[in-house]
Amino acid sequence: MENQDLNVLFVLTSHDELGNTGLKTGFWVEEFAAPYYALADAGVQISIASPKGGQPPIDPKSALPDFQTEATKRFDADQALQEKLAHSLPLHTLKQQDYDAIFYPGGHGPLWDLTNDQASISLIEDFWNSGKPVAAVCHAPGALRFVKDSDGKPLVQGKKVTGFSNTEEAAVELTDVVPFLVEDELKNLGADYSKGADWSSYVLQDGKLITGQNPASSEETAKALLALLQTT
Repeated sequence: MENQDLNVLFVLTSHDELGNTGLKTGFWVEEFAAPYYALADAGVQISIASPKGGQPPIDPKSALPDFQTEATKRFDADQALQEKLAHSLPLHTLKQQDYDAIFYPGGHGPLWDLTNDQASISLIEDFWNSGKPVAAVCHAPGALRFVKDSDGKPLVQGKKVTGFSNTEEAAVELTDVVPFLVEDELKNLGADYSKGADWSSYVLQDGKLITGQNPASSEETAKALLALLQTT
């Protein structure tokens, strides 16, 4: 299939409260921008959705100078993409038949809403049961927590997966703030969890499931997804 015939659905969080800290959260800009451009530059069509639709909240920390990359700088100057992002589609209105794969960028927000969002859970199950790739990076593998395969077992059970590690969560001092730890929960679900060095790129693929560990893994996760789409 030609890349321009491919349509990937990006799903972002609508949640902006960082637990009971009084601080804001949302999605991590790098984990959206780098994969978006990796796919869009290859000619892939991309749609953006979130539980509430409209403007998904950006984690303010991800906009700080320390976390800027070529992709985030490009995003900051990309009025067309910012406008597209501001009008994300309401997740419950979408169907897997209209897309070739689904991609979940991270940030802490997904742990609160996408993990428990029934439209998100059902959509991932529909993609999976239709043999379509599912990709998630950093905290977004947490959105797989309640997703089941066609046998009713946890989707991640027995599969090689990664996601934001306990040591990385400890480093950002949010271990006691998040509703659950991604690494612990994936292991509890029976996943074959592994990780690379903290803050380095680490991506795993198990069949049609692709997961990345942290922000540094976001572009490689998208490239793995593109390679998989080009072979299916």
